[in-house]
Order: sequence, then structure tokens, then C-alpha cells
Amino acid sequence: MYDMVCAMPQASPADLASRLLDWYDRNARALPWRSPPGAPPANPYHVWLSEVMLQQTTVQAVAPYFLAFLKRWPTVQDLAAAPLDDVLAAWAGLGYYARARNLHKCAQAVAALGRFPETEDELRALPGIGDYTAAAVASIAFGRPAAVMDGNIERVLSRMFAVTEPLPGSKPTLKALAAKLTPDHRPGDYAQAAMDLGACVLCPWRPDCEASHQGIAESLPAKTPKPERPTRRGTAFWAMRKDGAVLIRRRPDKGLLGGMMEVPSTPWREDLGAWEIAEAAAHAPAQADWRALPGLVSHTFTHFHLEINVIAGLVRKPELALGYWCPLDEIKTQALPTIMRKIVRHALSKAY
Repeated sequence: MYDMVCAMPQASPADLASRLLDWYDRNARALPWRSPPGAPPANPYHVWLSEVMLQQTTVQAVAPYFLAFLKRWPTVQDLAAAPLDDVLAAWAGLGYYARARNLHKCAQAVAALGRFPETEDELRALPGIGDYTAAAVASIAFGRPAAVMDGNIERVLSRMFAVTEPLPGSKPTLKALAAKLTPDHRPGDYAQAAMDLGACVLCPWRPDCEASHQGIAESLPAKTPKPERPTRRGTAFWAMRKDGAVLIRRRPDKGLLGGMMEVPSTPWREDLGAWEIAEAAAHAPAQADWRALPGLVSHTFTHFHLEINVIAGLVRKPELALGYWCPLDEIKTQALPTIMRKIVRHALSKAY
């Protein structure tokens, strides 16, 4: 039980909620997917799209993508009817590409239903929607008193109630506290206020903040140390055709960067040095006289660092190559994830 593992402020949940909403009325951030404080709820499509984009991504990074998606696909029905490759290409740069595939599947499911479901249980049944997104959409788009829990809210509640147990173990405690505090009145505004509060210095809850009283606010939320990221290494093949086209291919639908286009490469392996050209050539998508390009391409994923060396060559029999020959002037329109765009930039700067 939450009241056994953390300190409780003297103010009532109703008083804390009222104080936070008053603060939000004066200080709410103007974001393109939000309704102003006290206004009718925002379009469910806008809320859902923004929440999916905001997972593991900053507001500053998401805003231009959100606006570009709405301009191209103004309704969820438009997004559902779009080719998946177009959605993946528009998503490129936001990372966590499974979100884009699930976004498209979810749009199709909602279009088939004819509306967005309003309850957390119904929303959780849609592709790619978990507990957080279901609560956020139910609360912000439909005014349901759902306990929304993102990283900002975890920070606020762990400090407010001096929850010292490290994340992720403290999540059930924090979720129980969020449910206790969420009001029936303006729950969507309350959820967004709590999100904004996580990045605020002038906190309306400071008089009741137990971690502040104990002088431990800056140490919370505590987190279980993550293991050091390993380094994986691979070789990418910048395979060229006489007319200037380069070879790209689609990654498998499941797994890292699933369904995205890529510059062909060897497997990415751990605990070994850089691939030698002769060794890498055994994995090449075509026969060519490969030459190493100077420098490395580096990228960091959630669980590992990646170092890629690039080898380039003019393919002898293009018709036998495994992949798609893409004209250079079309390469930027492809659904290439960030690591592949780095490889393209590196090859263009070193191979010609």
C-alpha cells in the first residue's frame, strides 16, 4: 500500500488537484495538440497522435512531425488509407520505429470502428496502445478520470511523496498515488498540468513536497542502475550502379528498425573488432570490387552503441543484386531510419 511506503502531505487530494489546476490555468504550455485550459477536450486523433510521438521523444522534436502529419493526413481515416511506406518515411528521425508501424495499424483499426473508443479498456485493445497511452487519451480527449503516468508525473509524485524505492520497482506505488490524486473534474487538464509540472521550478505543490522538506528532492526519482551499453560493429555496403543508383533494401518487419529501408550491411556483432573487407564481402548483396571509405559511422540505440564502417563498390551484375536500385535524387524520400541516413551522408561525402 502506498501509505506504508511513502510520506503523505497534510493537504487533501482535492486541495492539491485544485491548486494544480489553478496553476495550470495561468501557466499551461501552448502545444499544437492541446486545447486551452478549461476548453472542450482536444480532437482524439490529435491527442493519440501526439502521445504516440511523445513516447521516448521530446516536445521540441515532436512538434514539427506532428504538424507535418496533420498537414498530410488531417484525419485518422486519411492516415489509415496511407501506404505504410509513406508513414514510415514521414516518421524517419523520430526513432522507435515499431511505433510508426503500430500507429498505422491503430489508425486502420479506429477507421474500421468509425470512431476512437473512449474507455481505457477499449483503447488498450487497439494496436500499439498500452496503459499510459490509453489513460492519456481517455483523460485528455474524453474527460475520463484516468490515472496518467509518464516520466514527468513519476518525477513529481516521487518527490511529492518522498518515494525512495528505485524505478521501475516503484511504479505500482506511483500509479496508486496518481489514481488517488486524479480528480473527476477536468481530469484531462489535471493530467497535462502534472506533465507540465515535471519541468517546472515554481511548483504549486512545493509547500507539501515531502522530498523537498527532507532535502532529497534532487535525488528522486531513484532509478535502478542500467547495465553499460555494449558496442556492436558492422559493415555497410554502398553498392553503386553505373547510372549512379545505389542499392537499398527493406529490413524484416519484426525486430529492430522493422520494415524500414536500409543500406545493406553485415550482421551487427559484439565483442569483435571491425570487419575486414574480405570477411564482410561474404555478406554483400552483390559482387563488386569493394574499397573501404575512411572514417566510421556511430549511432546509439537504447541498449547498445553501434559502429559501422562503410565499403563502396561498382556492382558488376546489377540485375543479380538483392535489393532495390534507388536513384540518388530519390534517396532522401525513402523510409530510412536515422542510422541509415548517417550512413548515406557518410558515403556521399567519402565515395565520390
